[in-house]
Amino acid sequence: KMSEELEQLLSQLTQPDNAVIQQVTAQLKQAFKDPAVVPALLTLCPQVRQSAAVVLRMRVKKHWKKISPDHRESLKAMVLQAFQQETEHAVRHSLAQLSAVMVKHETPDQWPALLSLLNQSTKSNDPQDRQVGLLLLSKVVESNPEPFEPHYQQLLQLFGTVLQDLENPTALYYCMHTLTAIIAFTGSGELVSLGPTLIIVALKHLIKADEDQASECMEVFDELMETEVTIIVPYIAEIVHFCLEVSGDAALSSSLRVKALSCIASLIRLKSKVVLKQKLLNPILQAVFPILSAAPPPGHEDPEDDEDDSDEDSESPKHVAGQVIDTMALHMPPEKLFGHLMPLIQACLASENPYERKGGLMCMAVLAEGCADHIRTKMLSSMLQTVCQSLSDSNQVVRSAGLFALGQFSEHLQPEVSKYHAELMPLLLGYMSSLYQAKMLHVTKAFYALENFLENLDENIQPYLPTLMETMLSALSNSDNLRLKELTVSAIGAIANAAKEMLVPYFPPVIESLKGFLTDTKDEMRFLFLSDTLSVLARTVGKDIFRPLAAECVQLGLNLSDVVDDPDLRRCTFSLFSAVSTVSPECLTPHLTAITTTMLMSLKSTEGVMQFVLLDDDEDEEEGTGDIVLEGESEEDGPDVAGFSVENAYIDEKEDASTCTPFLESSFEQVYALHDVSLHDVTHTVSLSAGLHKLLGVVLPCFLEAVRQERERQVVMAVLEAMNGVIKSCQGEALQTPGRLTEICHAIRDVLKKKTVCQDGDADDEDDEQEAEYDAMLQEFAGEGIPLLASAVPAETFLPYLNDLLPLIMNKAKSSCTVADRSFSVGTIGETLHSLVGVAGGRGVAGRLSNRLLPVLVAGVKDSDAEVRNNSVYALGTLAEAAGPIVASDYPTMLSLFSNLLSKESDRRVIDNLCAALCRMILSNVVFPVLVAQLPLKEDLEENKTVYRCLVFLYSHSPVLNAMLVLLQSMSQHHPQEFEAAMMSLPVEERTRITSAFSQS
Repeated sequence: KMSEELEQLLSQLTQPDNAVIQQVTAQLKQAFKDPAVVPALLTLCPQVRQSAAVVLRMRVKKHWKKISPDHRESLKAMVLQAFQQETEHAVRHSLAQLSAVMVKHETPDQWPALLSLLNQSTKSNDPQDRQVGLLLLSKVVESNPEPFEPHYQQLLQLFGTVLQDLENPTALYYCMHTLTAIIAFTGSGELVSLGPTLIIVALKHLIKADEDQASECMEVFDELMETEVTIIVPYIAEIVHFCLEVSGDAALSSSLRVKALSCIASLIRLKSKVVLKQKLLNPILQAVFPILSAAPPPGHEDPEDDEDDSDEDSESPKHVAGQVIDTMALHMPPEKLFGHLMPLIQACLASENPYERKGGLMCMAVLAEGCADHIRTKMLSSMLQTVCQSLSDSNQVVRSAGLFALGQFSEHLQPEVSKYHAELMPLLLGYMSSLYQAKMLHVTKAFYALENFLENLDENIQPYLPTLMETMLSALSNSDNLRLKELTVSAIGAIANAAKEMLVPYFPPVIESLKGFLTDTKDEMRFLFLSDTLSVLARTVGKDIFRPLAAECVQLGLNLSDVVDDPDLRRCTFSLFSAVSTVSPECLTPHLTAITTTMLMSLKSTEGVMQFVLLDDDEDEEEGTGDIVLEGESEEDGPDVAGFSVENAYIDEKEDASTCTPFLESSFEQVYALHDVSLHDVTHTVSLSAGLHKLLGVVLPCFLEAVRQERERQVVMAVLEAMNGVIKSCQGEALQTPGRLTEICHAIRDVLKKKTVCQDGDADDEDDEQEAEYDAMLQEFAGEGIPLLASAVPAETFLPYLNDLLPLIMNKAKSSCTVADRSFSVGTIGETLHSLVGVAGGRGVAGRLSNRLLPVLVAGVKDSDAEVRNNSVYALGTLAEAAGPIVASDYPTMLSLFSNLLSKESDRRVIDNLCAALCRMILSNVVFPVLVAQLPLKEDLEENKTVYRCLVFLYSHSPVLNAMLVLLQSMSQHHPQEFEAAMMSLPVEERTRITSAFSQS
């Protein structure tokens, strides 16, 4: 029944070349439609046998149900027979993969011959037979582990024997692959007999035989830590010392050393308290620091310093050594960590070796996120001084590391770091002045540091603005380097964020320089920077200034939507449309059909959502090495072709987080843009609203599922941040689905109670160590959602949930808690009360909560930390404003407290918030004259709006002008020159009236 052409080709086949193999392969798919030809095809030369096995696997995978029962049985028998007779490893490997696909359709118990073969071969006295049996076992178990569960105990006994066969490394390799596959489906009781000691000994022998295979097999530790971490607790010291030994051996491959360091990072992430208790912190640091500060081989540079290194995704041992310290910072108490770290850092910084100085700076940089509170309150000045000194180092790799550290500090240590602008901005501007001479990687780090530092500079940017803009405009006009222009465009967005209306004088030349980008859609990356910057400009420089450019921005977004299909670009386009809708909605009107079509098509796409939900799922089939990649495949076989590439299953937590981030950003931008456009489009209100609720119905459930089930804390923080953004943007619309408010509140509660998957790493430890700052950060993201929810629904609707959440927040205000926890607690209470001011029923709810909240806030005003005092004063003010007359009986207590505080408070920010609190009390009909003695505000200028609102209230509610006269008299006493100048600017009549009123009062 075989076609004559194929029969002729096969009869001539002896040692075929590639062209003949491809010819045969093209015919095989047709031939395999008749199972009777299978045995004949699997008796030919090795290349064709392998091609036959690959094509047959594809056919079986797609069409198993179409094969008759008789042919299925004959096929199973034939494959096992071929496997036993095969002598070529590549063909045997493909046959094992074919068997694995068949096991997915036929459970092991339905294929007794397979179980018999596995049992016989894996227990054979012949080492070669054991290798072959373990190869088949690894493939069939990896493809479908659960149906083998009745045989797990038997398998574990087998593994215990094989792992002691140290002279057979190939058997060790397949054994550990199979063990890794079943760990997630076994219980700790079953695994306890197979201790990590056996695995470590086997790995040491496998490293000598094949480092790549050993690197793969170290994934067994990842699986044990993620699913059965209690098994390895007694062996943590042994595992750490083994991994340190491997990572410190420079003669071993980078991939193996990286895997060992990553294993240590995972142990710290999951069992930080055990690492501390077993006194492993210092040994880890003593081993990691030499890696972090090692000089590269002669003639080479570290990847982060190498201008020609195009492999941005590669990880070196040095890079992962930094991640180990980063993980320590995120999961260990800073007081314990810094005691071991600082001597090592100081020794590096004092070294003559530039790479050791760089190592010390890189260590300081990665501490900035996880130990932010500790550095801000105890070490910021000295660490910044060190970084500043590094920026003038004679060696560029040291200066580059200093810039990276400054960028990290600027990103994670705000707002305190911005207070050092007088010292830092001149240094950064000095770097900006030499943009054309430095290496591009060095310039990139300079821009990274600059953008992060500008983030919170606000009005303090004013003295530096002329030099900044001169530098940026010069780079846009005079440089031919596209990367430099991209960085400059992005930096202008950061400058605009800080400068706001101060940027208006520079807007015409900025736009003139950007217009070349507006018409060029060839470079996708350039548009990402441009769109974000245009969005910032639209929201900061003012409607009248930006409106002439609005139409061009809309056209730019539409052009990109037409020619580029990329989720990041769509995110930027949505953001740009959203920004334009707030400035010039009429520019969107002619294009609403196109814009809403693009958005609705994006809503219908499940690409991003599926990527997020299924992030941790395995591929349908993971193929190994040795398969021939077939050409000329038909469309129906397309998905299988991808299976012939080799995939590395190891993905660390940083990569997991970055994989999810595009989805989170894109989802939020879609919601935000669709909501903004709907506000300005009365014609399409119904369809836009339906689209918005459809998107919310997809995005929010994904967010909530991730909060509960995602393992990586970075991802959960990103999810919470995105969810907060959606609630802030859409308010009550985000909560219209029945049960949605309950689900969100329960998710927040679970995070605050540490009940989510990403928080249960140390749940079994009984010691009451100080909570790691990284956990506090996660809870802060959750807590930020409480005031957002309070402002989105009527107060009475939210009260039951607030009663559930408040104890968890108030519990963090205890004196035994960290400064970060205490500040977070009273700050969240204050923001929640502020939200109640503007919602229906807010006054009554605030009044009912006052008796519970007042003691917490009074204690906070007396706190030793200025930030906690500041937040507590703010919260007392919002309580007075929200509850109004209901808390009037508590005003004497508050006023006495404030009076005592003023007599000794030195932090101006606390005093500014105290003034705002008094204004809020005044708004509730109580006047406190000491307020005006502290005006004007000096630092917290955001509260000026409260002061002005208070003054308007006084004027409008005091017909006899008594309150206004008190205010004016105080101004004349404390600011005589300014008061006199203001008086002289008035007409004579009004000046006389005020003077007369003064004399009569």
